[in-house]
Amino acid sequence: MKFNDHSRLEGAHAFLSASKYHWVNYDDAKLIESYRTAQAAAIGTRLHAMAAEHIRLGMRMPRNKVTFNAYVNDAIGYRMTPEQVLYYSPNVYGTADAIRFYENSRFLRIHDLKTGTTPVSMTQLKIYAAIFCLEYDVRPGDISAELRIYQNDEVRIEEPDVDELGHIVDKIVHFNKLIEDIKLEDA
Repeated sequence: MKFNDHSRLEGAHAFLSASKYHWVNYDDAKLIESYRTAQAAAIGTRLHAMAAEHIRLGMRMPRNKVTFNAYVNDAIGYRMTPEQVLYYSPNVYGTADAIRFYENSRFLRIHDLKTGTTPVSMTQLKIYAAIFCLEYDVRPGDISAELRIYQNDEVRIEEPDVDELGHIVDKIVHFNKLIEDIKLEDA
């Protein structure tokens, strides 16, 4: 049999795909909720890309409390790098929405744009800070930092505790070693 050519879809997944088969058990309400959640995630991805482009180009937004505008304007004002990958190992990396390290003052700034409405934790940004410390060989006690989450037209600001950052650094190193040991055993 000669199969139809769908090469343009390679690597893509349909919403009602076989690999995400749980939808078979959904009722109408659950399907609608799941679809809307997926659409909101897609919009969030596009908003992050648009914010990064505005930051790179220095295109300020109107000054108001709108989440997107405040995030973009602050990142531009602090001369931050958008969408920066932080890497410790193949097991530990992530992309900070916006980051800057001021070498002279030893100050780390990380901002995160959240487009959903569900409250989030500052832990994600603390992990980024820990990965930064590992990648650039910086001890958490040798820097100060400010972490910001932009969500629901509010800005949450936290200065992370040095001991907590140190604990996350230690946990990353330990867990990464465990994973690497497992890889060696399984090889």
